[in-house]
Amino acid sequence: MKLVIGCDHGGFELKQEIIKHLSSRADLEIVDKGCDSTASVDYPVYAKAVAEAVAAKEADLGILICGTGIGMSMCANKVEGVRAALCHDVFSAKATKEHNNANVLCMGARVIGPGLACLIVDTFLDTPFSNDERHIRRINMFS
Repeated sequence: MKLVIGCDHGGFELKQEIIKHLSSRADLEIVDKGCDSTASVDYPVYAKAVAEAVAAKEADLGILICGTGIGMSMCANKVEGVRAALCHDVFSAKATKEHNNANVLCMGARVIGPGLACLIVDTFLDTPFSNDERHIRRINMFS
């Protein structure tokens, strides 16, 4: 599975923790779209880069991190074909994959710590879409 990840300055340290956490997974190819430090940047640049990679099927899934995750999720959802979900708990990460077939996970580094973030990421990556007719019907209503 190919995973694309991006962040702004507020999410840089958490992004590094997540990449380190995922580095032992042989089933993942991780593409880091930046940013590369805690120096102030504009989060829409990175949200767009990750969302466009997912929409173009250059990656299977994406992860975006900023201070709250809100701005990243708002930007990513502007890209057609992206279903970005802001998740700060394991239940939401599981439910959004099962029910919404979310393809981009957004998180806030100032909202959750690295331990919980890694659990959320693992849940998001490992939970399959249910393929229930009702969920497919609802997802098709998005556009």
